[in-house]
Amino acid sequence: MSPLRPVYITRMPSVSAIPQRLCLGPGPSPVPPRVLAALAHPTVGHLDPAFLALMDDVRDGLRHVFATTNPMTLAMSGTGSAGMETVIVNLVEPGDRVLVGVNGVFGGRLAEVARRAGATVTTVDAPWGRALDRDALAAAIVRDAPHVVAVVHAETSTGVANEIEGLSDLVHAHDGLFVVDCVTSLAGMPLEIDAWGIDAAYSGTQKCLSCPPGLSPVTLSPRAVARLERRTHKVPSWYLDLTLLKSYWGQERAYHHTAPINMLYALHEALAIVREEGLPARFARHRAAHERLAEALSALGLPFVSQEGHRLPMLNAVAAPAGSDEAALRRRLLDEYGIEIGGGLGDFKGKAWRIGLMGHGATAESVDAVIGALRTLLAV
Repeated sequence: MSPLRPVYITRMPSVSAIPQRLCLGPGPSPVPPRVLAALAHPTVGHLDPAFLALMDDVRDGLRHVFATTNPMTLAMSGTGSAGMETVIVNLVEPGDRVLVGVNGVFGGRLAEVARRAGATVTTVDAPWGRALDRDALAAAIVRDAPHVVAVVHAETSTGVANEIEGLSDLVHAHDGLFVVDCVTSLAGMPLEIDAWGIDAAYSGTQKCLSCPPGLSPVTLSPRAVARLERRTHKVPSWYLDLTLLKSYWGQERAYHHTAPINMLYALHEALAIVREEGLPARFARHRAAHERLAEALSALGLPFVSQEGHRLPMLNAVAAPAGSDEAALRRRLLDEYGIEIGGGLGDFKGKAWRIGLMGHGATAESVDAVIGALRTLLAV
């Protein structure tokens, strides 16, 4: 019998070896020290009375940033994509008609998730970098009377803001539900869930909330909850089933799964920071940082690839320098300056950069840092 060979265990590198970066890409955004400190607070049980009280505070904070009074408002365990799946699998049944506006990666992802939920999906498409055509959306709603209409408010892949205010009236007139992806827009630009008649929305913590990725804020109107309660099929995902989760987040406190306790600590602190600043001031700060960046990019000869009048303040999609190896330039920006920006996706792959100015990163200092580095790299 051959002797057993020794097993050599290689020491895992320490987290402390990971360098600090200025995250100015499409997410995650820079995290304030207060939020990081909250994340490191000692863990307690997910049914501890003190933690349950904190969950109630988180729900109140989320209602504040969503501008809603919806009782069904909570933080799903998972990133923004989990929020998207939560909304779709709870509100869509096999055979339902779903209309999705698609002008980038995340509209396309919404359509795909709806198809996987068994829906008959129709899309209204717009070229990359352009906003959705409201008249085309309206015509499709009148023609198909969809059960659900879903639109991305801030399309992260193209830097485009889609106009959603006022759409709900037409959706509701045809007995549909209006669903909005606000992963990138929440706490960075005006969003009014109740005033705009939005029936369901989802977001992520790692964008303008400046919290680490790992939770997805979700809100459902009473109208959407009533549709959920009338389902004729069980929600196909047990983990994302809001009929079960509402008992954990509600007064019953019925065990469903072990919540990510420390992430909820962090979200609690991030929401406190939003309240202290105030939403109007926060929106103005994002807008001011965007305008400062736009002026500097123009001086560098880097035009936007997103439609004028529909550009996001927190996600700036600009043309990469003509004839350059844009990926190599982004790598130098990371290696030499410790600044991360994002590359293009889909139709913009290899052609565009995505510069995020989100939450804690939406500052004049962030703009000056990235512009100063680019000016040197481009020798302008």
